[in-house]
Amino acid sequence: MSELEGLRSQIEKTTLQMLELLNERGRIAQEIGKLKEMQGVKRFDPVQERKLLNMIADHNEGPFTTSTVQHIFKQIFKASLELQEDDHRQALLVSRKKKPDDTIVSIHGENIGDGKAHFIMGPCAVESYDQVKAVAQALKAQGLKLLRGGAFKPRTSPYDFQGLGLEGLKILKQAADEEGLAVVSEILNPYDMEAALDYVDVIQIGARNMQNFELLKVAGAVRKPVLLKRGLAATIEEFMYAAEYIHAQGNDQIILCERGIRTYEKATRNTLDISAVPILKKETHLPVVVDVTHSTGRKDLLLPATKAAIAIGADAVMAEVHPDPAVALSDSAQQMDIAQFNEYMEEAKAFASKIEKETANI
Repeated sequence: MSELEGLRSQIEKTTLQMLELLNERGRIAQEIGKLKEMQGVKRFDPVQERKLLNMIADHNEGPFTTSTVQHIFKQIFKASLELQEDDHRQALLVSRKKKPDDTIVSIHGENIGDGKAHFIMGPCAVESYDQVKAVAQALKAQGLKLLRGGAFKPRTSPYDFQGLGLEGLKILKQAADEEGLAVVSEILNPYDMEAALDYVDVIQIGARNMQNFELLKVAGAVRKPVLLKRGLAATIEEFMYAAEYIHAQGNDQIILCERGIRTYEKATRNTLDISAVPILKKETHLPVVVDVTHSTGRKDLLLPATKAAIAIGADAVMAEVHPDPAVALSDSAQQMDIAQFNEYMEEAKAFASKIEKETANI
């Protein structure tokens, strides 16, 4: 063996020893992360990191400079911290790492998460039987199965229309039953959940209640699908943890809904975080819906936003329809009328069919 080959052999041996020690350090870091979680201590400890960097400086004898060695170890410290976070996220019940296969939520014959585009449509608020009936008939004519409508309305102003409450749910249920549809409606209060179960097929938890942890727990304790909307300023991680509250109570029938987040932009009602769709699909096993009405607040943007959502992998799209939006008691400017809805659906379904065919050929 030549001298060069001998030195290379030593390099290989040393590299494997370093790898073994590095992985051992990683395992110790994971154990530290678990202890910190149990104790409620933050994972990043700048004092400890400074202590280690000083120790490296005191013991470094070259040939690498101290700054070079410290830089290498700072990368190791960063990777160890990420390892702790990845290990924690992997433990989440909603995590893709926990359950590699997609969760499919079946509602009245609609399998949300089956790779096809679905649509959840209806009025912003339930106002009367005739109003809901007209929308339900339009949905049925388009072959849709999921009727949304607000009976309990969380409003920014206490003087705005707050919804018809339980009476509104009864109206939704009656119209839906007559047209063979399923009801999707928001519940605001944990104490209303039991009564609402007789009238709703999908429990919606709105953006303002995404971190109403008691409501999340109650929704997790029932055995009906839950459509959870992302909060106005919630991070994707916070959104996932909110879903975890529901799943941890035993209910894995969860649909995540991206409905836009609040930014400085005023051109739309909210800013549609379209990148959240593939991130949520990658990080979780749950189906993802995009609410194009609340994210844009503009009827002229509903179709392009819908196409973007379908193209990027959303499992369903949610939008609002009203027989006469001009006289609607809430959000009149953003709701489609029946004619607009029919035109929208024809284009949306054609686009969804095109995307499905292209995906199948990949």
